[in-house]
Amino acid sequence: MTDQNTSTSTSGYGAASGSAPVPSPFAGLPRKVDAAIGKGLARITGGPVAPYQSAVIRIGFSLTWLAFLLREWVHRDELYGPDSPWSWSMARALIATNHAFTVLMWSDSRAWFEFVYAAAIAASVMLLVGWRTRTASLLFMIGVLALQNRSVFEGDGGDNVIHIMAIYLVFARCGQVWSLDARRARRSADRDRDRDWDRDRDRDPVGIVMWVVFAAVLALVTVLGKLSTGWALILWGFLAAQAAWWLVRRYAPGEPRTVMTMVGNVVHAGAMLVIVVEVCLIYSTAGWYKITGSRWEDGTALYYPLHLADFTPWPALSHALGSSGLIVMLITYGTVAVQVAFPFTLFNRRVKNVLLVMMMCEHAGIAVVLGLPFFSLAMITADSVFLPTSFLRWVGDRVVRALPGRRAVVPRQRSEGEPSASTLPV
Repeated sequence: MTDQNTSTSTSGYGAASGSAPVPSPFAGLPRKVDAAIGKGLARITGGPVAPYQSAVIRIGFSLTWLAFLLREWVHRDELYGPDSPWSWSMARALIATNHAFTVLMWSDSRAWFEFVYAAAIAASVMLLVGWRTRTASLLFMIGVLALQNRSVFEGDGGDNVIHIMAIYLVFARCGQVWSLDARRARRSADRDRDRDWDRDRDRDPVGIVMWVVFAAVLALVTVLGKLSTGWALILWGFLAAQAAWWLVRRYAPGEPRTVMTMVGNVVHAGAMLVIVVEVCLIYSTAGWYKITGSRWEDGTALYYPLHLADFTPWPALSHALGSSGLIVMLITYGTVAVQVAFPFTLFNRRVKNVLLVMMMCEHAGIAVVLGLPFFSLAMITADSVFLPTSFLRWVGDRVVRALPGRRAVVPRQRSEGEPSASTLPV
């Protein structure tokens, strides 16, 4: 009896004599890690990640900036031009200390200001429709930095988001879908499928002329000393990268072009990752700073902007919301909870989508109730990077079907060796 109990007790704490050993929980872990790394690298280098999300943020930010420039057309002189209270000499003194980049500091003439403002509008339109996306993204960044760094005290918060994202978009291949570049690539592939597509594709006089003019202007301003050393290296680096890409495509269509395409895909993936991290930082810092505020702690923070004349385009609506203590408390606490929790919900798709809808609705409400449409549109665009691809494709299909005389086309399977939109430097 004692021996039996001892045997039973021993079997509860360890393996019985002659039984198979318990497998290690780390068995096969190196192989699984290697497989995961290989799959991830293949996904990043094999093609641009999140093409629909990058297209949405391209369209959203260019549309937001374009709408702002057009709305402020009649006030452009007071905002960024020679008649601005923040004079050209004051802006120059500030830039001498923070070393911000703006081409408006190259001259204080009205003609130069009008040219830069019109060029910023043109660059926004180019990026919006996805025409020469690589060139348009660079010009868009220059236009955004030129105006915003000229008058740093203009804006409602959305300008800061556009300022940052304009830089990131330069590194993203955001014209793979929903762009004129993608349509041009698709038509070229269909037209030249039975011909030497590589040779015909490189006959791009418009693109060559655009970059030659850009190189000439860049050389002129560099000689005149208008650029700092850092910005000169950055802009010349972009030009050199574009020239290298064109030369490889034309004279080394084999492995060198494949390597260049992979490098471009990796840079694009890095840019999209930085955008995701940036949006998470915006919400997490905003949420945690709100927690430290006494008005957010007692649930009355929303009450005060609803009674400020500058933020009440619809006084009756604002006062109706502000008169309900329950609504004010729920929105105040709900805003903090959603902003703090959102970065942690990225690992759960369903919860993330729910909070994403709530944040977009919140920004839409800010646009209407507080009269901040451009801030809200910028934040909704930033939120769109988290939208599911299936949803974006569904929306795109519905939009195409709604256009007069157009119907949605299901993409056919591309045959081996046939060029695709991802081979274009857009």
